Amino acid sequence: MTLVAFDFDGTLSDSEMTVLLGDKKDVADQMADITERAMNDEISYAKSLRDRAALLEGLPVSEAEAAFGEVVLRPDAGTVIRELNDAGVTTAILTGGFERGVEAALEKEGVSVDVIVANRLPVADGHLTGEVEGPLIEGTKDDALERLAGEREIPISRTIAVGDGANDLPMLEVAGLAVGFVPKPAVRPACDEVVATMERLRDLLDEEGLFD
Repeated sequence: MTLVAFDFDGTLSDSEMTVLLGDKKDVADQMADITERAMNDEISYAKSLRDRAALLEGLPVSEAEAAFGEVVLRPDAGTVIRELNDAGVTTAILTGGFERGVEAALEKEGVSVDVIVANRLPVADGHLTGEVEGPLIEGTKDDALERLAGEREIPISRTIAVGDGANDLPMLEVAGLAVGFVPKPAVRPACDEVVATMERLRDLLDEEGLFD
C-alpha cells in the first residue's frame, strides 16, 4: 500500500487562501508579501501564519466563506486524486492553510481524500478573531506524514510527498519519494523529482506503479 500526501496552496491549488481572504479586507498585498517570505524560508511558517491571521481580525464569517468558495483545484488535480483513490492509494492533504477552503475546492470537483490535516480560523460573534489554530502551525508535516503512515501500517519508504514551499521541506525530506511541484529555490534540492503540471505528476505516479 502507498500513501500520497499533497500540499494544497501552490500545489493542488494555485489559489492562495490567505490572499483570497485578504482581498475581502483589503490586506491582500500584505498577505502575499508575508506568504512569499515564508515560502522562501526567510521567516518561520508559524510566524507568517499568525501574522496573516492577525490581519483578518474582524472579517465577517460570511466574507470568509465567500473567499473559501473561490478556492479551486488546479486543472487535472481532481483527476489525479480520483485515479489514486480508485487504485486503492491512501491520499492525504497536509496544509498550513485552512480546512474549510480545502473542503470547498474538493466539493466543487466531486472528489475526496482519505485525510485532511489543516488549520482553522476561530470565530467569535460572527467575525474572525485574528487568531489561528490547528496541528500545522507549530507542528510540522513530517510528523503528520509519519503519524498517518504509522496509523495505516504503511512504511515511510512507501510514501510520496508533493509540495512546493519551505513548510513542505520536512515531509519532502522524510518521504520515500519527494516530488516538487514548481518548487521554490530553497526547496528544489530536497526533491527527487520536479513537475510543473498535474498531467506530468500523473505520469510520474504512473511510472512509479501506483495505477497498476
